Amino acid sequence: MSDVFVDLVGQDDAVDTLRRAAAAAADVLRGTADPGAGMTHAWIFTGPPGSGRSVAARAFAAALQCAHGTGCGRCPGCHTTLAGTHADVRLVVPEGLSIGVTEMRALVLRAASTPSGGRWQVVVVTDADRLTEAAGNALLKAIEEPPPRTVFLLCAPSTHPDDVSVTIRSRCRLVQLRQPPASAVAEVLVRRDGTAPDVAEWAAAAAQGHVGRARRLAADPQARERRAAVLAVPRRLTGVGAAFDAAAALIAAAEAEAEAAVAESDAAERAALQTALGAGGTGRGAAGAARGSAGQLKELERRQKSRATRAQRDALDRALVDLAGFYRDALTIAVGAPVAPVHADTAELAGAGAQKWSAEGALRRLEAVLACRSAIEANVKPRIAVESMMLTLWRG
Repeated sequence: MSDVFVDLVGQDDAVDTLRRAAAAAADVLRGTADPGAGMTHAWIFTGPPGSGRSVAARAFAAALQCAHGTGCGRCPGCHTTLAGTHADVRLVVPEGLSIGVTEMRALVLRAASTPSGGRWQVVVVTDADRLTEAAGNALLKAIEEPPPRTVFLLCAPSTHPDDVSVTIRSRCRLVQLRQPPASAVAEVLVRRDGTAPDVAEWAAAAAQGHVGRARRLAADPQARERRAAVLAVPRRLTGVGAAFDAAAALIAAAEAEAEAAVAESDAAERAALQTALGAGGTGRGAAGAARGSAGQLKELERRQKSRATRAQRDALDRALVDLAGFYRDALTIAVGAPVAPVHADTAELAGAGAQKWSAEGALRRLEAVLACRSAIEANVKPRIAVESMMLTLWRG
């Protein structure tokens, strides 16, 4: 590893900004710079999915904790921050659909303490757009009156008021990330993961610049099978019944993927809690302890259900992104745009669709997929949103 920013793909301008800020932060600690000279206490990282918002925030947190103030990638501060074990770095990753006020208040209170390592207390919120209104207000108060050694790093898709409140945005410095080019993603897969160059190029193009998605496609056969099933949807839409069948299959696949993703962690959490509560005990107090554990087990089940719902929606959204890529390919072929296809392996099918639907038909279908994503994000029942989308895709 050359430094902590090595995995931030295709974001040269952002890296330059963060390097200068880390150097300014080190000067502040040494007393050789003013607190506002290049460094501030609150930051927002924005960019499209897969651009590396959370990667940038964690890398910047490591640079702030770096013993040399550069993000060297070799010192204990860099290593422990990137590994998620640094005592002064709090990482907030929502397991459910939102981040509640109770969690945020506890985090803000803890972050106000003096750094144990003598550098900075850093709070990284990987999905600040999921803050509830009350949680956002709790965070805003901390940002308005920050402790002298606390830094808040927020990640969100954009600075739109639907993602981040205007008041929080006005008190933060903005770092805008872009969708990395497929060539940069492919280079990382080859260098970091040892992926064959041809596979890396295909995965980077199919993932549409999403680094994590590209890694899964390159390494996981099941991920490739799920993608193939999604891209087979357009030719399955032969009637109303087929549209409803395709919707049911898409929902079922997302549920199965989400269940597989959370099953192991759910079982481990339940077993750990039962052990902590004295499960299997035979003493006099065992029965009473078992009765008293019901509330904690119920709370665990609630959190796990919320996490499963989030995992299902994330899996479904990945499928919709693939489907949108197919109709995008059909649209570009219909209008004769000189651009490479997203899904090179289904370019022939997209070409046939372009001839059958025309540019207007391909555009309507693409808009239907994007509208489905927006509806699910607005908490429309996924099954209803997907069924509506499938009927639109069939009718055109």
